[in-house]
Amino acid sequence: MKYITEPLNANHDRSAFSCGKSMLDHYIQKQARQDMKRRLAVVFVVPDEYNMIKGFYTLSNYNVSREDVPENLRKKMPPSYENLPATLLGRLAVDNKFKGNRLGEDILFDALYRSLEISDSSCGSIAVVVGPLDNEAVTFYEKYGFIILPDRGRMFLPMKTIKDMFHA
Repeated sequence: MKYITEPLNANHDRSAFSCGKSMLDHYIQKQARQDMKRRLAVVFVVPDEYNMIKGFYTLSNYNVSREDVPENLRKKMPPSYENLPATLLGRLAVDNKFKGNRLGEDILFDALYRSLEISDSSCGSIAVVVGPLDNEAVTFYEKYGFIILPDRGRMFLPMKTIKDMFHA
């Protein structure tokens, strides 16, 4: 699979990004570069031909309490692990000008594939975890197999499921 995103850099114009969710708009416009400098997250963007951002997502390391992991996966993990490594897909947004053409799905698949590659080669991870902002986001992620964890409303997609999506 070829990635449609690239890491955010100073050439990307973030100023006009508007997805309709002020928290996400503010993040990409004001905070994203600082998060990258501090190594809190890596921000991946889909730029247009003028380097305006059509959409973006963030990835960072995360861990999930063993007790929050679905039983079928938990029983396969060594009991000595109280917390299990995961990848946090912290934010995902599409500019309103580009909604309706499945760009959100393409960005999600880009994030899932990148997370799978990283977990296979660089940094272990049993799943991708998201923290949806609202019911619209929950519905979006459920379409792709994410399940709600019993913690603070986070959702979970095992790496095995992701691998099956791309290698079926």
